[in-house]
Amino acid sequence: MTELSSLWLPILVSAITVFIVSSIVHMVLPWHKGEYPKIPDQDKVMDVLRPFNIPPGEYMVPRAGSMAEMKSQEYKDKLNKGPVMIVTVLPNGERGMGKYFLLWFIYSIVVGIFAAYIAGRALPPDAHYLQVFRFVGASAFMGYSFAYWPMHIWYHKSFRSTLTSTIDGLIYALFTAGVFGWLWPV
Repeated sequence: MTELSSLWLPILVSAITVFIVSSIVHMVLPWHKGEYPKIPDQDKVMDVLRPFNIPPGEYMVPRAGSMAEMKSQEYKDKLNKGPVMIVTVLPNGERGMGKYFLLWFIYSIVVGIFAAYIAGRALPPDAHYLQVFRFVGASAFMGYSFAYWPMHIWYHKSFRSTLTSTIDGLIYALFTAGVFGWLWPV
């Protein structure tokens, strides 16, 4: 067993590494381009929705208020007439990236902490690089990738976006595992 307190260096270095790698993935590699296509007649749709002043949040349209309403013919007609949507409304205005970068970095630290905890419970301080790589890599992959699939299954997040985000997660997990294997205490 390896104490979590002895794994802070690989946790922090892996988070910094993932931050840099993810920036390269999103700015250089082309596979995320086009994941969110423009809605048809975007300006008209925005003009129609603007007077409602919808607060930021997630919404489902149409949305039944109860199980009984879901069984009603009126609700079924709304579903058939459409559009049927799950919508995320963001705050108006330009968004600086600083907050998002900070939250992503914190998330990467959290993934590193959990990967360190799992590997630390299973491995001694002088564990071989590949043993560390295997435990940390699998744990980090779960942390970076698994949540995308329920979004695809239940909320129709596109398969393309789900797959590319999963590949991103694999890349981040491999770098995390490499850093831990390199910096694992002796």
